Amino acid sequence: MSAKDNAAVMQLFDLLESRYAMRVIWALSDGHPQTFRLLQDSVGGVTPNTLNTRIKELRAARLVDHGGQGYRLTTQGAELARRLAEVQQFAGKWSHQQARVAAGQPSPRPAGT
Repeated sequence: MSAKDNAAVMQLFDLLESRYAMRVIWALSDGHPQTFRLLQDSVGGVTPNTLNTRIKELRAARLVDHGGQGYRLTTQGAELARRLAEVQQFAGKWSHQQARVAAGQPSPRPAGT
């Protein structure tokens, strides 16, 4: 990976590490626009000030937009949400493996060993 690619990844990670940023993306990933109030309820536990800041950052990054019916993911935001869904699948498998290890069961061998 080139230095430019690394910088882009780090820039995206910095944005996603911001408190509630990934929750906003996740809440909008179903494709339905949400008003500020509905989005606040969907994200859960976020103050209006923090949500407003995250929305501004995600809009500046062109991941979220606001239309007549509310906030929604842009095409790029929807692509990111799809890729985060892959992380969700991985997390489910990983969590299951962690539970097996905690229960004293052997973890499955990696493929090809």
